[in-house]
Amino acid sequence: MSYEKGDTAILHDEHSEFDGKVGEITQVMETMFGDPNYTIVFDGGQEAGIPEDQLEAAPDAEVESEEDAEDDEDDEE
Repeated sequence: MSYEKGDTAILHDEHSEFDGKVGEITQVMETMFGDPNYTIVFDGGQEAGIPEDQLEAAPDAEVESEEDAEDDEDDEE
């Protein structure tokens, strides 16, 4: 699956501090071999040069900041 700017995706990279987190794709670049690489922004940082095979499409419902998630938990109490 290819992604476009503005899409949300889950990063799967065990060497990244953002492994398993949902981020927004802010840039799509093409390598000299024609493969897409992505820049993804997360709460607290970004990762650049991410290949397509390390991404998984994220449902829109999962996209919320950690603060929003904490606020939701407080509302449930």
